[in-house]
Amino acid sequence: MAAGFALLTGACDLKRAAVIDPKGPIALAERNLLFDAFCVMMIVIVPVIVLTLWFAYRYRASNTKAAYTPTWANSVGIDAITWLIPAIIVIAVAVLLWRSTHRLDPYRPLESKEAPFDVQVVAQDWKWLFIYPEQGIAVVNQLAFPAGRPVSLRITSDTVMNSFYVPQLAGQIYAMAGMQTRLQMLADQPGTFVGRNSQYSGGGYSDQHFEVQAMSPADFDAWVARAKQGAMRLDATTYPALAAKSRANPITYYSTVEPRLFDSIIDKYRHSGHAHAAPVRR
Repeated sequence: MAAGFALLTGACDLKRAAVIDPKGPIALAERNLLFDAFCVMMIVIVPVIVLTLWFAYRYRASNTKAAYTPTWANSVGIDAITWLIPAIIVIAVAVLLWRSTHRLDPYRPLESKEAPFDVQVVAQDWKWLFIYPEQGIAVVNQLAFPAGRPVSLRITSDTVMNSFYVPQLAGQIYAMAGMQTRLQMLADQPGTFVGRNSQYSGGGYSDQHFEVQAMSPADFDAWVARAKQGAMRLDATTYPALAAKSRANPITYYSTVEPRLFDSIIDKYRHSGHAHAAPVRR
């Protein structure tokens, strides 16, 4: 089994197989859960493969000494193996997933001495908008934050359903119009990662990825200062142009953001407390 893992990881480019190269505690826990589930399933798969090869060898046409008794019935031993082992495996996987689901609840704040860093995320056609309420800035297709500090994301969509995913830092969660979801993540150390939309959302889907930068506190402060030097403002007047369909958008900075812009994006899909469906893509 260890050899299988070695072959699996050795044959894959870690940049492409990012899920097995975690850079934060959430992604690490999810990778370990994947490996644990894989090992449990191997309890069935490995014996089946071995027995298949053994049966093929033992009962080959040239082996005339192999006993062949096709008329037996009601074998207690075979029935026990057929039912009990799969049942035990299902129970083991169920317990494993139950515990992990609660431990990795995306709404559950991470335990840390550092206060969580808040970022608001809006999925658009076909780009991602990141709003920093504390800093009063917004960025298209780039998510930056201090390494070693928990990041708390509020996520919504201003179009059809999308799925926010940074494989090396956190799991995926859906972004839906008229409502918000939450996701927690943390980077162990500074680095550059790739985030993407893992839910097909139309013609520009293949270009809908973004850069993730985990920085030292000093580098992050310098990044915020650079963003504030820009002349572009994001408000109710300029937002519609940004929300229009576009592909392969460059990283764009907005030095100021209208307060409650994120909430207003959610509210426009609501009526009498109920969310409307996003516009139908044609």
